[in-house]
Amino acid sequence: MEKLNDIQKFIIFCLENYKIKNKISGNEALNLFTLHHIFEYLEDGYEILHTQSMDYVVQEIEEFIKQRK
Repeated sequence: MEKLNDIQKFIIFCLENYKIKNKISGNEALNLFTLHHIFEYLEDGYEILHTQSMDYVVQEIEEFIKQRK
């Protein structure tokens, strides 16, 4: 079994926190992240984002999605 790297762990952590904050299912969160390219956003911004609070990161994700609608 292959281990997850730090970026993958961070992305999963963000997905879970986004889901909890917005009271949506895992599938709904996954669909939003896929539709709005959040996985790429988190991977590209990992160096800075992973040093911020989770509240900040979830707000950034929400803003990113809002701008893409």
